[in-house]
Amino acid sequence: MPLESMTELLLDARRHNYAVCYCEAWNIESFEGVLEAAEETDSPVVAGFNGGFLMHPQRIEPENLALYAGVGQSLKAASIPVAFLLNETNDLAQIRYGIELGFNAVMVEGDHLGASEYQQVVKEVVRMAHSRDVSVEAQVGRLPYVGDRGEFQGEITDPAVAKAFVEETEVDALGVSIGNVHVLTQGEASIDLKILERIHNLIEIPLVIHGGTGFPLQLAADAIRFGVAKFNFGTALKQAYLQAIDKGLKDYSPASDPHPYLGMGGSKDIMVAGREAVKKKVKELLAATGSAGKAAQRAGAERLSG
Repeated sequence: MPLESMTELLLDARRHNYAVCYCEAWNIESFEGVLEAAEETDSPVVAGFNGGFLMHPQRIEPENLALYAGVGQSLKAASIPVAFLLNETNDLAQIRYGIELGFNAVMVEGDHLGASEYQQVVKEVVRMAHSRDVSVEAQVGRLPYVGDRGEFQGEITDPAVAKAFVEETEVDALGVSIGNVHVLTQGEASIDLKILERIHNLIEIPLVIHGGTGFPLQLAADAIRFGVAKFNFGTALKQAYLQAIDKGLKDYSPASDPHPYLGMGGSKDIMVAGREAVKKKVKELLAATGSAGKAAQRAGAERLSG
């Protein structure tokens, strides 16, 4: 089926009290794992790649976005509703190119921009994206961060500022900072549901939780009740992938035939191990956020309305 509008996926999730997962991929195996998990659990999903990571200063050189967009062409053969997201980038040239290549959703990242500059960038992205039926997500507030850039304390979303931002930019979805944390590799974040409820009372568009790995999933239903229609996951998927790769290489030595371990697709293949680990983790997250089984329900509702 053709790509689905991320805006429509999130609005449907809001109507039926569940959340769609954005499960971030970084290569073919992880992308396959995400898509297969969604298809096998009959879940609407947002798939995609991190634009900021693809241009990260630590890379030897920037990646070719067209290669990643090419992988995304497989989504057109998916059996479930899926949107294709270019996540967390503020580079206008990359965003413009990504839209041309077929990404139908963009998340504009603003952690390194001032509030006024970020708002202007978002407005420009909305202008170019909406003319191509591409959804735009932005964020008000800054998530605490633990990772290669050191530690950043973050800034909780101000409900009134968020309301004004949404009205000024006309974005389709809004990421919020309510205690959620980027790259939390252990433990759980301390979530302020009261702030989330205040934001929800002022803003009609779907809300998004970044830093989903550390979000206490027992609070997912409450977050959904207060307007969250999308959870983002990345760290947990890479953790599962790396653990599987590490385990799969225990028996390998330089004297071994390398082909069974890489590229043949058998039981020893670390690419298969990584894909299956990602798939297993994604299935857990789809179930926890309530989207499992919702693809058929959505299709049934569309048939009735048609």
